[in-house]
Amino acid sequence: MSNFMQKALLQSRLPLVSFKRFRGKINIQRPRKPHYERARVLDLVKPVYKQPDFNAPCVDAGRTQIAQKIENPYEKIIAREVRNWLDHSKMVAFIHLNSIKQEDFFKVQVALHRLQMNVKIYGKSIIQQAVDGTQYEPIQSLFDVKTAMIFCPDEAKIRQLLNVLKKAPQFVLLAGIIQGQFLSKNEFIGYASLPDLTTARAQLTGVLYSAGAKIVSDLECHQNQLVNVLESYVRHEHEKNDSPSTKTTEGTDG
Repeated sequence: MSNFMQKALLQSRLPLVSFKRFRGKINIQRPRKPHYERARVLDLVKPVYKQPDFNAPCVDAGRTQIAQKIENPYEKIIAREVRNWLDHSKMVAFIHLNSIKQEDFFKVQVALHRLQMNVKIYGKSIIQQAVDGTQYEPIQSLFDVKTAMIFCPDEAKIRQLLNVLKKAPQFVLLAGIIQGQFLSKNEFIGYASLPDLTTARAQLTGVLYSAGAKIVSDLECHQNQLVNVLESYVRHEHEKNDSPSTKTTEGTDG
């Protein structure tokens, strides 16, 4: 009896639970909208993130680089070299360097080297160290992109430089410095059309001489006119005295 009661009445049965999906398959691409109450809760707990600025990573990286800037002794040496080139070159040309093959770049270097010109490429940080507090400080804005510099000890070779640049379209002239004077692109090209110093001096001497000669001729104009009138009068009197009619009259009177 006790065995029957233990097996039939006292034994517990665990319920069988089975999960069943409602209405078939779930549409992943176009899911159903949640219930209104659930939608309110989801909207309430939805996280809000601050939208970063468009150039925030670049600005933050630049600030970090400036804050952690370490002095580089090698850059100081190169900056002194740049300053030396600027001080001892009578002509400097700033070139925007487009994409170019190393072979073509070497050909341009050789052509300029034959004219005793040197092509140099420096970074903006080196240029900044070289020209800070000097008269060359305005050139820093030219180095926001890849810029090359051409140094020449003689400004008279500007025409040869322009001829070389015409054969290399990857080299775009931006500006220049001639004898410490900053020139734009048009002024730099216009300087090439000017004559050399010897010719300019000869032209100036001719202008000054012509002005002095004109003043002298204006001052002597009336005197020369008087002399010419007197000479013509004397000549006329001589011709009148030497005429045959005058000689015949003198013979008859004798």
